[in-house]
Amino acid sequence: MTTEDVLASLPTLSALVVGDVCLDRWCYYDPQLTEASRETFIPRVAVVEYERTPGAAGTVASNLAALGVGRVAVLGVVGEDGHAFELECALDARRIEHSALVHDPAGLTFTYTKLINRSNGVEDLPRVDYLTPRDLPEDVTSQVVERFERFAPQFDVVLVSDQMEVGAGGVVTARLRDAIFHFAASYQEKVVFVDSRAHGELFRNVLVKLNQDEAAQACARLHMEIDYDKLRGHIGYSSMMVTHGPGGVSVVGANSITPVPAKSVPNPVDICGAGDSFSAGASLALRLTGDPVQAARFGNLIASITIMQRGTGAATPEDVRKASKQETRQ
Repeated sequence: MTTEDVLASLPTLSALVVGDVCLDRWCYYDPQLTEASRETFIPRVAVVEYERTPGAAGTVASNLAALGVGRVAVLGVVGEDGHAFELECALDARRIEHSALVHDPAGLTFTYTKLINRSNGVEDLPRVDYLTPRDLPEDVTSQVVERFERFAPQFDVVLVSDQMEVGAGGVVTARLRDAIFHFAASYQEKVVFVDSRAHGELFRNVLVKLNQDEAAQACARLHMEIDYDKLRGHIGYSSMMVTHGPGGVSVVGANSITPVPAKSVPNPVDICGAGDSFSAGASLALRLTGDPVQAARFGNLIASITIMQRGTGAATPEDVRKASKQETRQ
């Protein structure tokens, strides 16, 4: 399929993003308004405007929606707080369904608050994160699994965004991984695409995408040398993807590794979210073509667009057409 063929087919697809959905709050402060509190004498940070965007798994969903996918939804866990409301507003603005979100009354909505100096556009103060550093309660985990089993069959593509790197607090639990395995076995015509920062080796019989550091760490946790094919064999799927930033992607098959070069981008603006945009593009192309190499090429194309945007960018079909024409001329 050509790039235009893929773009033309995207409105017919549906995609569910499962995992650690969070809120990104981009808070712009004015350093000239800094003054000490009368009570504590601690200088205030004077935020004068802010933007809110879906983050983590929400970034993947935003990329899917921007590309024109017909139906996009998220499944994750949020608190019963103002950040959950802001997140749902941000999802609504991008026509992303959120009825599958599970509300944990005792937890906080996973939120990144980024403090950006309005005078120069630089994030130069410590980020303020809202986390719930404990395992999900059993009843919340049960709700997540039940909603996955109910919602996932409605979608052509299921993307698993396993962002949590610490031992507790992640939505993608052992029970959810088991449900994902059974879903993939029962619906082999669908694409299940997993992006996992710290647990890639724990998934079974699905396509797992890791960056090279994550792949090396997964091999180490299995007490073996870095061997992409052995890792793929352990996961048990016919292919695996390992990304290398500007070095492109290794598409790992049975006893074969196919390098897929990245588009050269000499001066990227912001590489934040590049992996998420790659996953969005690659998973869709894989569903349409059935070819992981073609899928990696399309994922690279999408990532080459978003790294030229500030923050966690997203590529539109028009952006993709323009970038594809430029790539053809090079």
